[in-house]
Amino acid sequence: MGTASTTWEGVLRELACVAPEVRERFVVRFGADVLGWCEELPALVQEFATRWHLDVVAAGGGGTSRVFRCLRNDTGATVWLKLTPEPLIAREEAEALRLWADAPSVVDLLAVDLAAGALLLDDVQPGVPVRQLAWSLPEAAALLRDLRASPPVPGVHSALRPLSHRIDFLFDLADRRLAAAGASGVVAPTVLSRARAAALELAASGSVGLVHGDLHPANVLSGPGARMVAIDPRPTWGDPDYDAVDWLLEGVADPAVLEQRTEELAALVPGLSPRRALDWCRASAALIAVPRMCAGRDDAQTRFLMALGGG
Repeated sequence: MGTASTTWEGVLRELACVAPEVRERFVVRFGADVLGWCEELPALVQEFATRWHLDVVAAGGGGTSRVFRCLRNDTGATVWLKLTPEPLIAREEAEALRLWADAPSVVDLLAVDLAAGALLLDDVQPGVPVRQLAWSLPEAAALLRDLRASPPVPGVHSALRPLSHRIDFLFDLADRRLAAAGASGVVAPTVLSRARAAALELAASGSVGLVHGDLHPANVLSGPGARMVAIDPRPTWGDPDYDAVDWLLEGVADPAVLEQRTEELAALVPGLSPRRALDWCRASAALIAVPRMCAGRDDAQTRFLMALGGG
């Protein structure tokens, strides 16, 4: 029995070990102090596996968290344990998921420990990232309509910040990414500064609703009945039109196609302004191009994004 337990703990430690390339991304995002959290992560995963009766079977994650696919000890059902080194990120995500609890296009939240930055999320089936699939504009419109059905204004004790805070963070992160990649000269500083000003001006106007904040096709899964299901929000209070940007720009390299797609989407999503959505695309284009350029991409869409963003 002791040997089996030791073996399981060893497998868990191996799954929870943060690879060097992930540590590098975390340092860019959170600073060097995150390395201590990375060292403590295996013990943290073991703690929550015990507390929430989970068997950890696989590991993954994005730029702000590590995510573990787990099986419940009692039912064998698949769930997902998500841990972030910044508890505020977990608190904001939990608040948004609770506000979207009745929305069929958002993943369900099962349990939380906000002080530890821990969330337990339900499984989504079939769960293939939409980026890997062919998707249609009506499917994206159904997702955006569901997200807009949330409470229209923040509550008194909301942890969520204004969209302008998210905008400033994204532009600061783009600067750090360029510096970390040794690519600061790839994008003229004036291009990003003009784009930041335009985005902040948009964020200060328009309607106010619950914004997902990171709604690109890699953060949306295929759900039951061909419905799209959103995961990994970076939620704020602000203009819901912001969430349309990635769906309008995805795969587009021609301004006429972008304008046509914007008009079509606006016709399917009540309240979405085609003018503001296009303005958001222009203000976000250079920002979206930065990681592509840091990776050395020089394809038609990257060039289009830079041209759209004034670069």
